[in-house]
Amino acid sequence: MRKKFYFDPPKILVLGFGAIILIGATLLTLPISTVDGKGLSFLNALFTATSATCVTGLVVVDTGSTFTIFGQVVILSMIQIGGLGFMTFATLFAFLLGKRISLKERILLQESLNNLSMEGVVRLARRILIFTAVIELTGAMLLSIRFSFDMPIGKAIYFGIFHSISLFNNAGFDIMGDFRSLTGYVQDPVVNLTVDALIVLGGIGFIVLNELFEYRQVRKLSLHTKVVLLTTAVLIIAGTIGIFALEYMNPKTLKPLSFLGKILASSFQAITPRTAGANTLNIGDMTQSSLFLIIFLMFVGASPGSTGGGIKTTTFITLIGAVWSQIRGKEDVIFYRQRIVYETIYKALTVTISGLFIVMLVTMLLTITEHGKDFLMILFEATSAFGTVGLSMGLTPDLSPIGRLLIIFAMFAGRVGPLTIAFAVTIRRNPDAFRYPKGKIMIG
Repeated sequence: MRKKFYFDPPKILVLGFGAIILIGATLLTLPISTVDGKGLSFLNALFTATSATCVTGLVVVDTGSTFTIFGQVVILSMIQIGGLGFMTFATLFAFLLGKRISLKERILLQESLNNLSMEGVVRLARRILIFTAVIELTGAMLLSIRFSFDMPIGKAIYFGIFHSISLFNNAGFDIMGDFRSLTGYVQDPVVNLTVDALIVLGGIGFIVLNELFEYRQVRKLSLHTKVVLLTTAVLIIAGTIGIFALEYMNPKTLKPLSFLGKILASSFQAITPRTAGANTLNIGDMTQSSLFLIIFLMFVGASPGSTGGGIKTTTFITLIGAVWSQIRGKEDVIFYRQRIVYETIYKALTVTISGLFIVMLVTMLLTITEHGKDFLMILFEATSAFGTVGLSMGLTPDLSPIGRLLIIFAMFAGRVGPLTIAFAVTIRRNPDAFRYPKGKIMIG
């Protein structure tokens, strides 16, 4: 008997992201999208659309010099939809039309926002739209004011809006031109601190933002929020110290900068792998030890329910907690006097192993398709794609057609999530009818 194919929330999310990518790719092939009036080839358009919708930032052509205003607005629209999730935008239109949110739409919202329960999910979606508007407008104003000292006011406002939306959604697309990102502002406090704030606020997750917003009334934070804030702070501080120490004497990166410039550049390069993709230092000029540290930060990525990718901060800290408990001979993983259930630990392990498998597979295949390229460069690019970061050592524009398809796959898998994709291709998930007897194997 043939099984029926069920369109559950994970499948709909995967198909929804796929549809947005195809629509965006089609628009980018139009002559109106590019400066030369020819449009992009479909493969390059598909790569750019995937990178934008999956809020990655890897590019095969320079965004600032290749695309017209129309093309850039198409990319910006995909970044905004991809960062917040198409279900959040569907909810926005429902609000505007006065339409009631159905139960199925609430379930989709819960899955899209990675919320633990369906309770209050519509209110959360409404808050997300408000948070996004306020944060992006504030970032746009600050950046526009700073850019106005270097360019005409109209251009400065447009640049401020574009980069604020791109960086809050952790996309990493820029329109500075010549693939230079924000390297021209490496020692600028206004640009550095504004961009750092946009990346962090977009990367900690909307659930955390909502709890912080409500803290004055409830005076209480959930375990999830506490873990996210602590892990984020530790990774940023450790990353900043690491990059500062490893690059301090590098004449191509930190050495020529002032002490304040060194601090700003180090913190920026520690924050941006989480997973924004902008850079103020030339990534290809950094030491191998720094690049390896950035690879680790890119793999961990942002936090659940955010605009970023990676395996997520909570996944990483849960596994660290499990390892530490085993070393101490403890049975339970405890955070803030609360026990983490085994189901969460198994899910964290599944996400991490799935992510490692994708990065290893893409890296191995790229070593075949991009023969002769440096291995660290290939590993960096594959991790950046999976983590939806967008940082590059310069390999992406030179990728072969097959290499570009591999990176497209990695970006899509990294944004939608290895676990969601696994669920999406499953016909139906049923509990086991019976359990086998216990078996023992030797570990270590």
